[in-house]
Amino acid sequence: MTEFIFPVRVYYEDTDVAGIVYYANYLRYLERGRTEWLRTLGVDQTLLIDQNLAFVVTEVNIKYLKPARFNDLLEVVTIVESTRKASLVFKQMVRDKKQPEKIYCSAMVKAACIDMMTLKPKALPKSLFVN
Repeated sequence: MTEFIFPVRVYYEDTDVAGIVYYANYLRYLERGRTEWLRTLGVDQTLLIDQNLAFVVTEVNIKYLKPARFNDLLEVVTIVESTRKASLVFKQMVRDKKQPEKIYCSAMVKAACIDMMTLKPKALPKSLFVN
């Protein structure tokens, strides 16, 4: 399974009063990683929306391991763990860019493709079947 790596810098706005990344912002970083992964496949989410298709996160299991701080250079690593007819499971982590063994958080994220009109599962576009 191929890793997709997306760089992120921690900005002041990402942190709490102690200068540590606020826990919910890791979810934002993970979302950016998945979005940029889609871009590398040539998937334009705007075109999907025009076709009444969207992705929704249905499950997240996240572990916070170390605190990232203001101005750190991070990498969001995204790996497709499994693909089903209407969903993808991602293994993701946020790690230090200079010391990749230093992992700030790891997560398993399940995202389902839905029909925006009915809010029911819809088959993934063929371009997403990577397994």
